[in-house]
Amino acid sequence: MTPVQFTTIEAAASETPLRATFRVKLNGETVSIGTVGQAYKFITNLSSIEWMEFRTLHDKAITQLEGAAENAMLTVQATNALRTLFVRAKLL
Repeated sequence: MTPVQFTTIEAAASETPLRATFRVKLNGETVSIGTVGQAYKFITNLSSIEWMEFRTLHDKAITQLEGAAENAMLTVQATNALRTLFVRAKLL
Protein backbone atom coordinates (compact mmCIF):
# COMPACT_ATOMS: atom_id res chain seq x y z
CA MET A 1 0.00 0.00 0.00
CA THR A 2 1.37 3.43 -0.97
CA PRO A 3 1.26 6.10 1.77
CA VAL A 4 -1.07 9.02 1.07
CA GLN A 5 0.75 12.31 0.64
CA PHE A 6 -0.92 15.31 2.22
CA THR A 7 -1.24 18.32 0.01
CA THR A 8 -0.05 21.73 1.09
CA ILE A 9 -3.64 22.78 1.77
CA GLU A 10 -4.29 19.76 3.99
CA ALA A 11 -1.06 20.25 5.96
CA ALA A 12 -1.76 23.99 6.36
CA ALA A 13 -5.28 23.23 7.62
CA SER A 14 -4.18 20.57 10.12
CA GLU A 15 -5.27 21.23 13.69
CA THR A 16 -3.07 18.47 15.10
CA PRO A 17 -1.39 19.93 18.19
CA LEU A 18 2.38 20.07 18.40
CA ARG A 19 4.12 18.82 21.54
CA ALA A 20 5.01 22.42 22.44
CA THR A 21 3.67 25.88 21.69
CA PHE A 22 6.28 28.16 20.17
CA ARG A 23 6.14 31.91 20.69
CA VAL A 24 8.28 33.70 18.15
CA LYS A 25 8.80 37.40 17.54
CA LEU A 26 8.30 38.56 14.00
CA ASN A 27 8.29 42.22 13.03
CA GLY A 28 7.88 43.23 16.67
CA GLU A 29 4.83 41.02 17.24
CA THR A 30 4.68 37.73 19.10
CA VAL A 31 3.19 34.85 17.13
CA SER A 32 2.03 31.68 18.90
CA ILE A 33 2.42 28.43 17.00
CA GLY A 34 0.73 25.43 18.57
CA THR A 35 -0.60 23.28 15.73
CA VAL A 36 0.85 21.56 12.69
CA GLY A 37 -1.17 23.85 10.42
CA GLN A 38 -0.02 27.05 12.14
CA ALA A 39 3.60 25.93 11.94
CA TYR A 40 3.28 24.87 8.31
CA LYS A 41 1.75 28.22 7.34
CA PHE A 42 4.38 30.14 9.31
CA ILE A 43 7.40 28.50 7.71
CA THR A 44 5.94 28.38 4.20
CA ASN A 45 4.52 31.93 4.11
CA LEU A 46 7.84 33.61 4.76
CA SER A 47 10.02 34.30 1.76
CA SER A 48 12.26 31.43 0.69
CA ILE A 49 15.13 33.93 0.76
CA GLU A 50 14.61 34.32 4.50
CA TRP A 51 15.06 30.57 4.98
CA MET A 52 17.93 30.18 2.47
CA GLU A 53 20.59 29.97 5.20
CA PHE A 54 18.61 27.20 6.90
CA ARG A 55 17.41 25.37 3.79
CA THR A 56 18.11 21.84 5.00
CA LEU A 57 16.46 22.45 8.38
CA HIS A 58 13.54 24.22 6.69
CA ASP A 59 12.99 21.36 4.25
CA LYS A 60 13.16 18.81 7.07
CA ALA A 61 10.63 20.77 9.14
CA ILE A 62 8.22 20.94 6.19
CA THR A 63 8.55 17.21 5.59
CA GLN A 64 8.01 16.43 9.27
CA LEU A 65 4.96 18.73 9.46
CA GLU A 66 3.43 17.07 6.40
CA GLY A 67 3.99 13.69 8.06
CA ALA A 68 2.42 14.88 11.32
CA ALA A 69 -0.60 16.22 9.42
CA GLU A 70 -1.11 12.70 8.12
CA ASN A 71 -0.17 10.82 11.30
CA ALA A 72 -0.42 12.52 14.70
CA MET A 73 2.14 10.10 16.13
CA LEU A 74 4.79 12.05 14.20
CA THR A 75 4.20 15.30 16.09
CA VAL A 76 7.23 14.71 18.32
CA GLN A 77 9.54 14.62 15.28
CA ALA A 78 7.79 17.65 13.76
CA THR A 79 8.09 19.60 17.02
CA ASN A 80 11.79 18.75 17.30
CA ALA A 81 12.44 19.76 13.67
CA LEU A 82 10.69 23.09 14.25
CA ARG A 83 12.56 23.72 17.49
CA THR A 84 15.89 23.10 15.75
CA LEU A 85 14.98 25.41 12.87
CA PHE A 86 13.72 28.19 15.17
CA VAL A 87 16.76 28.00 17.45
CA ARG A 88 19.20 28.14 14.51
CA ALA A 89 17.25 31.05 12.99
CA LYS A 90 17.33 32.76 16.42
CA LEU A 91 13.55 33.04 16.55
CA LEU A 92 13.39 31.46 20.01
